[in-house]
Amino acid sequence: MKLHIITIGAPKLDYAKIGWKEYWQRLGHYHQIRVTHIADKNNDVEHLVEAAGNSYIIALEITGKEFSSHELATFLDRRAQDGREISLLIGGPDGLPAIIREAADFRWSFGKLTLPHDLAMIVLLESLYRASTINAGQPYHR
Repeated sequence: MKLHIITIGAPKLDYAKIGWKEYWQRLGHYHQIRVTHIADKNNDVEHLVEAAGNSYIIALEITGKEFSSHELATFLDRRAQDGREISLLIGGPDGLPAIIREAADFRWSFGKLTLPHDLAMIVLLESLYRASTINAGQPYHR
């Protein structure tokens, strides 16, 4: 499966850079993964749309659907079957622009808590990695 992670801004804090690198490398064992960090300039809608292209767009959004790890694994497995790249969008401190949230193919929520931007990026990668190990029958998720 091809994954494209698009974020407004890049990890800034040291712990986030370390966590991002760790899970990005782990996830790369299961998927083709690329990352685009877009400068935080008023949530530049044009660059977000351009970066996502014709992929299946998942917007990380507080009002989106929540998943257990196994539900996420099943969801991603189904998405992989259509062959389209999956783009996962993380907004900046103010979230994603409304036009992007509405245009997304799917909205996913980590829950009702507001997470710091750097932590949300790590949670995304770890969640994708965990779902990937579940789909591959690997023991990480146990």
